Amino acid sequence: MQASCAVISGILGLIAAWQSGDWRWTVGAVLMLANWPYTLFGIMPTNRKLNAIAEADAGPESRRLIVHWGGLHAVRTALGIAATAAFVWAQH
Repeated sequence: MQASCAVISGILGLIAAWQSGDWRWTVGAVLMLANWPYTLFGIMPTNRKLNAIAEADAGPESRRLIVHWGGLHAVRTALGIAATAAFVWAQH
C-alpha cells in the first residue's frame, strides 16, 4: 500500500505542477517518487540478507543488519517528509 500511495501522490504532484506551472509541485513529486528506486537499490539488498538468515542463526550479524536497515528506512521516511513539506510549500 505504501508503494502505491507514493506513486499516486507523485503522479498527482506532477499533474498539479503541470496545471499550475509551479515547479515546487515537481520537487515534491520527485522526492515522493524517489522512494521507489531508493527502496529497490538501497533497502532491498539488506532485506534479502536479513531474509536469508535462519531464525536459529540470528546473532550479532543479524543485529547489525537490522540496525543498518533502520538507518536506511529513516532516509526513506525523510524523503516522504521532505515531499510533504514541498507539497505544503507549493500550496502557499
